[in-house]
Amino acid sequence: MLRKQDFTIGIEEEYLLVNPVSRDLAADPPAELLAECQRAITADVGAVAPEFLRAQLEVGTSVCRSLAECREKLSALRGFAARAAEDHGLRVIAASTHPFAAWTEQRHTDKDRYNLLARDMQSVAQRLLICGMHVHIGIADDETRNDLLNQLGYFLPHLLALSTSSPFWRGRNTGLKSYRLSVFDELPRTGLPEKFDSFGEYQRHIAVLVRAGLIEDATKVWWDIRPSARFPTLELRITDVCTRFEDGLTIAALYACIVSMLLRLRRRNQRWRLYSNMLVQENRWRAQRYGLDEGMVDFGRGEIVAYPELLEEILDLVAEDAERLDCVREIRAARDIVGRGTSAHRQVAVYEEALADGAAEDEALKAVVDWLIAETLTGVSLPGG
Repeated sequence: MLRKQDFTIGIEEEYLLVNPVSRDLAADPPAELLAECQRAITADVGAVAPEFLRAQLEVGTSVCRSLAECREKLSALRGFAARAAEDHGLRVIAASTHPFAAWTEQRHTDKDRYNLLARDMQSVAQRLLICGMHVHIGIADDETRNDLLNQLGYFLPHLLALSTSSPFWRGRNTGLKSYRLSVFDELPRTGLPEKFDSFGEYQRHIAVLVRAGLIEDATKVWWDIRPSARFPTLELRITDVCTRFEDGLTIAALYACIVSMLLRLRRRNQRWRLYSNMLVQENRWRAQRYGLDEGMVDFGRGEIVAYPELLEEILDLVAEDAERLDCVREIRAARDIVGRGTSAHRQVAVYEEALADGAAEDEALKAVVDWLIAETLTGVSLPGG
């Protein structure tokens, strides 16, 4: 289990910069915007950095020791990013795709890592007009980290389903709740993680790729969850970025509690049953396609089960972990997400309501952007505001 005194967590979020008049992406935002953010954010709160595309920003909290601390820091980071954007006539939206922007019109950041990525991956990289949320949970021991990596794959679709925020792509309702994964999966070394008998085996596999000149280091392995190459953490990467600030905290808390539950089992020489990627991939697809709506396969029962029932089972499994980590309120809020829908549900509803009211398709899509701008700052205080 994770003891409260040993618990560490960090959250990274990626945002899109939009023009509030055209509602399109700001393909060429002023460099001073990022510089202002970086000057305003102190290291004890976190950091802000450029992302692959110039229309993106990434923020990341410093190491936190509770969900309450994480809430305070992530709220501050969203607020700083939003204030800097407003100072330059722009807005930020937390969504994993933009409702109608064209990837062909975006510019990538002039940075060695991104220049290499664009040159190596060509259009596959240039299409990466997507944003995600990453959650780091500190696990100091290498072998423990590897053991949990093997077991956590089962739960990844359940977490994805709670986060979906990318139903649109280039002005079309894709019919998927997380179209972001369709884009991201075009890259190599993505998807569900491999399973390894030891951390040493994992390192040997990475070394093969490095020696062959395929990658520089393990940061170029983009699995849905991975051992971080920079920190002694397990990094959750499958989730869309949540438009509503509190939803992201709920998913982070639920992930932390699942990790803690698996550690409890490990202390009793027990473990979660390992399922093949072939099976887990089916639930990953269902979460990507349907989100919360059509249930997932319970492999033990051999049947599709409604998502609310599966969620209640997970909440029961991690109840004592949530008590210990002081995040009972956060994980119970998962029920609220199920009740009102994720950002993807709400975006489609805004779009369809606008059409029903007589709006043209382009105006309906702009209404979605307006909703995203407002919803991104729900529960967030802007500095100086």
